[in-house]
This record gives sequence, structure tokens and C-alpha cells, in this order.
Amino acid sequence: MDLRPLRHFLTLADTLHFGRASDACHVSPSTLSRTVQQLEDSLGVRLFERDNRTVHLTREGRLFQQYARDALEQWELLRHSLMVEAGELAGEISIYCSVTASYSFLYELLSEFRLRYPRIELKLHTGDPADAIGRVLGGEEDMAITARPETLPAQLAFKPIAVSPLVFIAPSEAADWLPASTARPSAEEWARAPMILSESGLARERADAWFRQLGVKPRIYAQVAGNEAIVSMVGLGFGIGVVPKIVLDNSPLADRVRLLDVQPELPPYDVGLCVTEKKLRNPLIRALWEQTAA
Repeated sequence: MDLRPLRHFLTLADTLHFGRASDACHVSPSTLSRTVQQLEDSLGVRLFERDNRTVHLTREGRLFQQYARDALEQWELLRHSLMVEAGELAGEISIYCSVTASYSFLYELLSEFRLRYPRIELKLHTGDPADAIGRVLGGEEDMAITARPETLPAQLAFKPIAVSPLVFIAPSEAADWLPASTARPSAEEWARAPMILSESGLARERADAWFRQLGVKPRIYAQVAGNEAIVSMVGLGFGIGVVPKIVLDNSPLADRVRLLDVQPELPPYDVGLCVTEKKLRNPLIRALWEQTAA
């Protein structure tokens, strides 16, 4: 079966850019355009609205996007089930995580797995941890290493692999805006302290809740994507940051910042493997999931 047209369509639907999609599919833009045209002719509807500058999915295109994802998923599920019966698994698994998670957990997670299943190809994508669950739910990734959210969506399965405290960090050098006492936080002092926080995600939610409990609105100096960047900006003396301690432990800039003994402490991170219940029916993903120790 030739499933390339569906894969090419999904790549274009995700990127909404013929140049980037054709590069990802290793075909020319004209070949990709012909593939889309053939799909549209077969279906009798337009899947994309496009001009010289922009590409957008039509309503019919969004419906077909879900069909294409389901069709490919069912095909892979059948193919892998047959492989299980034949005694050998092959295929690919995509994993999304932060840069810190990639060198904190991946070796232990994947070293034995690679020996047991050498024909399974692992594709790693790194980025902002706040995006992890959305990418798994959206079908862009098979799995993610991420922090467990306050409320886990019903369609997700989560297996914990580590716990990391969530900590306040400050520059190593003294600054006149640093609170005099962190064990008994002063609302007045913390109201004027410049804060460097994540744009979104669990760390931001818990930092915001901490400030609400203190009764002040934080003075935001910068909002960044990615905890590693927070450590960098704090080390440069721009403000106080909130990061998982595992990020600090693995940072090359750890000697440029210091931990603040802030009370009350922020709730820790539960870091783990996240996947949709639907994806767990895939024998490849199930194999990695079952090998991971809870």
C-alpha cells in the first residue's frame, strides 16, 4: 500500500508551508502540489486554501486531517501487531522532551530498549516542556517526557520516572533588589524583585499561585520558553527565576546562580512518560512503556 500521499498531506497540514513540507517529505514542491491536487480530485473538495503567500486548511481539510491520522495509525497498529506475531518489532517512535530531560533520562530509558529492539528507530524532538502534552494530544509526537500537570487529561496515560523540586534561584552576586529574608517572605520586597518565569506550563502556574498566596503581583522582567534560558538570564543578574532543580543540577551555568531557601516551598515536579491511551495499543509504544520502571 502506498501511504505516502497521506503522509505528505499531514506534513503540509502541520507546517502549512510547501517549501518546508516538501523538504521534510524529501520531494519537490511541485510533486507535493500534485499529490495534494490528486487527493482533492479524488475527494471532490478543496483541502487547502492557498495563494502565493499563505496556505490554510479548509473545513474539509481539517476533517480529512483527522481521517489521515487515524488511517495511518490503524495501518501501523495492524503492521506492528503482525510483527509481534512474527516475533520482531520494527518501525519508529517519536519522543518529545526538553533539552535537560534528553540528557537526564534518555540514556537510562533507551539504552536497554535499543538492545532489545534494534529495528525500532527513535526520533527525538526537543523544545519547551510546556508544549509537551499538547504535542502528544495533537498527534505530533508518540510520547513525551514531561511534568505531570495538575489535572491529567482523561485520554492520557502517565508513568512517573523521577521527582524534582521546583526552586527559586538568584544570581551568585549580591543585588539591591534581592529580598533580605526568604524564609519569611516580605510582600513588599518580593513585589519589587524582578522575576524571570516560564511563559506557560506547570512551573509558571505554581509560581503564580505562590505570589497570589503572598498577596502580591510579581514584577515580570522576562517570560521565556525553556528552563535552561531562565538559568542563563538569572546567571547574568537580570532577576530571580523558578526552575525544576534537575535543570539547575545539569546546567553548565550552575555556579553562577544560587538557591534561595524560600518558604513556603513550591510543590515538586513529577516527571514521567506521557502517551495517549490510544497510542498504547501500538505494540512498539507498549514495549517502551512496559520496559520503563515506574
